[in-house]
Amino acid sequence: MLVVGAGNAAMCAALAARDEGADVLVLERAPEAERGGNTAFTAGAMRTVYDGVADLQALMPDLSAEEIATTDFGVYRADQFYADMERVTEYRADPDLVEVMVSRSHETLKWMAGKGIRFAPIFGRQAYKVDGRFRFWGGLTVEVVGGGLGLVESEHKIAAKDGVGILYNSRAVSLLADDDGIHGVVAVVDGVTTEIRARAVVLACGGFQANVEWRTRYLGPGWDLAKVRGTRFNTGEGHRMAFEAGASAAGHWSGCHAVGWDRNAPEYGDLAVGDGFQKHSYPFGIMVNADGRRFVDEGADFRNYTYAKYGRRILEQPGQFAWQVFDQKVVHLLRDEYRIREVTRVQAATLEELAYRLDGVDPEGFLAEVAAFNAAVDVTVPFDPTVKDGRGTTGLAVPKSNWANPVTEGPFLAFQVTCGVTFTFGGIRITPQAQVVSTEGTVMPGLFACGEIIGGLFYHNYPGGTGLTAGSVFGRVAGTNAASEASRQQRDAAGE
Repeated sequence: MLVVGAGNAAMCAALAARDEGADVLVLERAPEAERGGNTAFTAGAMRTVYDGVADLQALMPDLSAEEIATTDFGVYRADQFYADMERVTEYRADPDLVEVMVSRSHETLKWMAGKGIRFAPIFGRQAYKVDGRFRFWGGLTVEVVGGGLGLVESEHKIAAKDGVGILYNSRAVSLLADDDGIHGVVAVVDGVTTEIRARAVVLACGGFQANVEWRTRYLGPGWDLAKVRGTRFNTGEGHRMAFEAGASAAGHWSGCHAVGWDRNAPEYGDLAVGDGFQKHSYPFGIMVNADGRRFVDEGADFRNYTYAKYGRRILEQPGQFAWQVFDQKVVHLLRDEYRIREVTRVQAATLEELAYRLDGVDPEGFLAEVAAFNAAVDVTVPFDPTVKDGRGTTGLAVPKSNWANPVTEGPFLAFQVTCGVTFTFGGIRITPQAQVVSTEGTVMPGLFACGEIIGGLFYHNYPGGTGLTAGSVFGRVAGTNAASEASRQQRDAAGE
């Protein structure tokens, strides 16, 4: 069988197919140095259900007794995962696909751990120390050791050991299709066009976010000005091939995962920086546009549930940028990405000085906005970054619902951000078995899909850490079922 793509979803499909005894060939459009699709650019967080520490130990056997004793991991039950998916997608997510992802999340990560992929608690980004104990928040506890690059390296190493073949510099351009189904692809391998026959094909080649023309066509005006967080190779080729063969579209085609991203980041992702261009500590400060005005409720929810939609809001602002502003009361809470060398940052001893250092911002508008914000904060409510603390504002047109602090203690820090697109939500329609569905509503024999190319899971927004989990779950499902399909065809050909 054949897998198109070489990121997390693709490699999970390949490994699952090998578990079933299938011969597997992976086509990777990128050169080896850029392999792994968007997976290589992610921080590696994975959302999974767990009912206490024992479930986490099954994924992280290296979890020490001291870590367990000093940490409140809490629980994240299936009903909580379902509720988060329903809420953030405005109740549009395909319930059958959500059920597969949620119900198989823990067992899939356990399967990955059994293959040698290492997981660890996300102490650095998802836990704060309160009264001597680390407390996790936002339903996100597990990350891959080494982040996205570590995951890519591990999966490719395991695949090589398992006998999975990989061709780099290999761009699939069309599916080999007839009335009986899909029989392989036409690909350009190292500049040579060739047919590659297979009894089953898994499309796992990402969204279309790196295609500036498609972004503008489907997401709308202004999206040509957004940055791309990840790989330059996800241009919608898989979508196009599938649709030309008769596949049905699904999902939120005018929606995408888009975050606050450094204003001066390059057009596409930089593997040397990875996800360091993101700026996700905005719940603890304020965010202002070119008029100096706040335009979102920075504390509406944990960043896990707002960051993937606030990139769109930033893109809608004049000049497609914003400044995140923090004072010394919260600087210690800023994530590591605020301390990298490649950051657009200013600092000032006073707010007046800061106002004139915020490039592109009306200084008088900014000072008036900060004064109004500071006066509106209810300081009688205790500040607690580990819960939605209800420390908010009153009387503002744009409220801040949680984690509000008057911006008063200098020196003040500010970081300039624009919109960074992670992946697009519109994709190919699949069944819960990862089979691609035709425009006639029938399953297309021999064709499966997984990862960011599928549609129907995410609408408007996204719970943090769900992308890698969805890729792993549906990758495993796709690989297992594609291997079964290939085996069935082989038996039929042999007359068994």
